Amino acid sequence: MDRAEKSEFVTEMKGVLSGAGSVVVAHYAGLSVAEMTTLRSEMRAAGGTVKVAKNRLVKLALEGTEVDHMKDLFSGPTLIAYAEDPVAAPKAASEFAKKNEKLVILGGAMGATSLDQNGVKSLASLPSLDELRGKLIGMITTPAQRIAMITKAPAGQVARVIGAYSSKEAA
Repeated sequence: MDRAEKSEFVTEMKGVLSGAGSVVVAHYAGLSVAEMTTLRSEMRAAGGTVKVAKNRLVKLALEGTEVDHMKDLFSGPTLIAYAEDPVAAPKAASEFAKKNEKLVILGGAMGATSLDQNGVKSLASLPSLDELRGKLIGMITTPAQRIAMITKAPAGQVARVIGAYSSKEAA
């Protein structure tokens, strides 16, 4: 990379890191190209992105952002996983780390909040934003369904009583 590309990369990373819902930092030493491709595809499916970058450039990009406290995590072969949904990147990274012990989660950040390994794992155990929306919609529609069932029940009972009287008179 020449100086202009480095400067462009730092500017791009600064925007990405400051706009991300959550950021996960991990060591990837020992991962094969196929395993790294699998990690990237799983992260993309979850709505996140994985980047491998030079630690010095990432530290420059962190300066002046709310995730500036993550500088200590960048030593050795590190990768950054990030997503707009605060749960997506930690969940995908944690699930991949369970299957492949070569990926070691170091920590991360959610906004200005610093996360250690346990913080990332606990964030990964939360339901995603889409799952929460689905549960909320289910909770909202359930009372409406019950009200409709209750209002239909008396009308059905009245119809059965009238039908019983009409069959009784016919007999």
